[in-house]
Amino acid sequence: MPEAPDDVAGPVVATLRAAGCVYAEDEAALLVAAAATPAELDLLVERRASGVPLELVLGWAELSGLRVAVEPGVFVPRRRTELLVAEAVLLGEQRARPGASAATARGLVLVDLCCGSGAIGLAVATGLAANGVAGVELHAVDIQPAAVACARRNLVAVGGRAHLGDLDAPLPPEIRGLVDLLVANAPYVPTAEIPLLPAEARLYEPRVTLDGGADGLDVQRRVIAAAPRLLATGGHVLVESSGLQAPRTVQAMTRAGLLARVVRSADLDATVVVGTRPV
Repeated sequence: MPEAPDDVAGPVVATLRAAGCVYAEDEAALLVAAAATPAELDLLVERRASGVPLELVLGWAELSGLRVAVEPGVFVPRRRTELLVAEAVLLGEQRARPGASAATARGLVLVDLCCGSGAIGLAVATGLAANGVAGVELHAVDIQPAAVACARRNLVAVGGRAHLGDLDAPLPPEIRGLVDLLVANAPYVPTAEIPLLPAEARLYEPRVTLDGGADGLDVQRRVIAAAPRLLATGGHVLVESSGLQAPRTVQAMTRAGLLARVVRSADLDATVVVGTRPV
C-alpha cells in the first residue's frame, strides 16, 4: 500500500501494541508496506497479533542487509548471526588474497551446514562478492525438505546449490578436503531449556532447528567432527555458540585437531567459535 495516513497506521499500531509487540510502530510500517489492499493488511495484522513471527507474516527476514525469504517450518535468521557472517567474509577475503592459499587459483569453496533458509551462505557469498571475491562455489545442506526448498530459491542469486541430507553426507565428494569456509548455525539450545524459549520460537519453528541435545552441543560436535575431512589446509569452520557453551565448543574443536578461538560481539549479543585446520 502507499504510505499510510495516520487513520490507517494508527489502528495497526494500537492492535500490535495491545498484542504485546514491543516495536509496534516499526512493525506496523512494514505490514502496511507489504499489504496490497486494506483486506490484505487486516489479514497480516491479524496473523501478527495472534503471535505469528513478523518474519513469517512478511515472508522475509533481514540478515546483513539482505532480505532473505523465509517460510513456515523454516528457521528464521537472527540478527546475532551477522557476527558469524562478518567473520566468515573477513576470513574468506584473507584466503582469496594472491598467494594466500590454493583458493586463489581454484576459487573459494563455501559450505553452509544446517542451512535453513540458506541465509548465512547467501550473506557470506554476497559479502565476499561485494569485496571483490568472485566465483565462490557455495553448497548448503539441511535435513528438512522445506528448508532445502527455501534455500534453493534464496541461493539462485549467488549461484549456490542446496542439498537435502544429514550434514556433509550429500556434499559432492570432489570438494572434500577443499572447503575454505565451513559455516554452521547448528541448534545449540539444551533440551531442558526449550520450554524457556520465546513462544515465537517454540511454536513456529521446528524443534529440530532449536534442540541441541542434553548440553546443546550434539549437532555442533558432529559438525566439528566433519570439519577435518572437509576443510582445506588453513581452512576455517565457524560455529555460532553461546557465551556459556563456547568453552566446550573450543574443547571439541581442539580435540578434532583444529586451532580454536572465540569471537564475541556485545552489540549483537553473539558468540562465534572459529576453528582452523593447521597448515
